[in-house]
Amino acid sequence: MEIYSIGFTKHSAMNFFRTLKKFEITHLLDVRLHNVSQLAGFAKRDDLKYFLEELCGTQYTHMPILAPEKDLLADYRDKTITWEEYERRFLDLLEKRRVEEELDREMFTGKPVLLCSEHSPEFCHRRLVIEYLDAQWGEVCATHLFNK
Repeated sequence: MEIYSIGFTKHSAMNFFRTLKKFEITHLLDVRLHNVSQLAGFAKRDDLKYFLEELCGTQYTHMPILAPEKDLLADYRDKTITWEEYERRFLDLLEKRRVEEELDREMFTGKPVLLCSEHSPEFCHRRLVIEYLDAQWGEVCATHLFNK
């Protein structure tokens, strides 16, 4: 099973949607905690859903079960904890939520992409979600769009 990942910061709407079309993404799974922020620009929930359907024929689903908790995100952003601590706590959260059992695996058929705001997957929870699902389900392959 291949799961794509993408961040929208540092990219124009044109580049973002062209990339989704190029890779023939069928379903965008929004793994952000806050998906209506004014800072999100074209990636605000309702606008994003419209653009995905109109420009790419791609379905949109918000997946808060795959988002970090508010306090965990704040601790990392405020540099109260290191990335390593964030990673450990986020993986513990996924385990506690039993996401591997709660998720409908049908959501991951076709060409799904996990969306977050972070430019690079290196320090983003979307990478951790894919790695966690691979550990639980096996044979999950990640393709990180905009990896550079």
